[in-house]
Amino acid sequence: METKWLEDFVSLAETRSFSRSAQLRHVTQPAFSRRIQSLEAWAGVDLVDRSSYPTKLTPAGDTLYAQALEMLQSLQNTRAMLRGHDAAGQDFIEFALPHTLAFTFFPAWVAGLRTGFGPIKSRVIALNVHDAAMRLIEGGCDVLIAYHHPSQPLQIDAERYDMVVLGQEVIAPYVKVGSDGQPVWHLPGAANRPLPYLGYAPGAYLGGVTDWILKQAGTPIHLDRVYETDMAEGLKVMALEGHGIAFLPQSAVKKELQSGALIEVVLPDCKSLALTMEVRAYREKSGVRHHPKKTAQELWSYLKQAASQPLVA
Repeated sequence: METKWLEDFVSLAETRSFSRSAQLRHVTQPAFSRRIQSLEAWAGVDLVDRSSYPTKLTPAGDTLYAQALEMLQSLQNTRAMLRGHDAAGQDFIEFALPHTLAFTFFPAWVAGLRTGFGPIKSRVIALNVHDAAMRLIEGGCDVLIAYHHPSQPLQIDAERYDMVVLGQEVIAPYVKVGSDGQPVWHLPGAANRPLPYLGYAPGAYLGGVTDWILKQAGTPIHLDRVYETDMAEGLKVMALEGHGIAFLPQSAVKKELQSGALIEVVLPDCKSLALTMEVRAYREKSGVRHHPKKTAQELWSYLKQAASQPLVA
């Protein structure tokens, strides 16, 4: 029996909806249903009455729900006690981030904290967006930092988690600059000569954002996907070698833009395909499952106060 099955079951008991719980747990509904079925197989009894809507628990399910809450709380308390043996670890704030933010946004952001907040000790867990969000939900980090755009919202429960906006990031299409100082590829391409496209692997957050940009372009853009990876850094390397066009976060290509190695490409009418996203931080509210580390709580209070300050023109 896996702990995440219990967390899935608790979510289902509280939402009474397979689809809603699947969203909150960041899995597809079929995968969520299979995990509930696995828990029922382990228990040897039906836990959910699937003949009713909204979903109801069976008497056995009601019993397990109460026990699951106690077991999960006990596991969290045990984890906190084990970590308490590592006094030095209490000074570290654990951040879960997508790979791209870990390479680009995070180092500069931490450097900026020194001015207003002071130096921090950080432990970075770099994952894809889905797994980073699951780290937060499963209690495996102090703070989640992730992109946000309305076209690709993260299903983070606002009643359970606090959120603060840390900044903005711009994603746009970039290509290599040729020896003549011009882009080696030009939008929008043609049906008989599509542009080589360096794309994100299926399921990547920035891939979903890029797909949305292309759908909203208003002009047919002809692309031929020749390469894909989960990581923006991998796409950047391929773009620098002239293998095609890649949509990249601006912070990831700052040096390459300054040196003239890469250039943003626009449509013939000079319309830019750049899109602005927010960079957000999330953390579990105090008292939901545990009390946060003192250092993490102090940082969060600072971030909330900084976010509430009006921008000075």
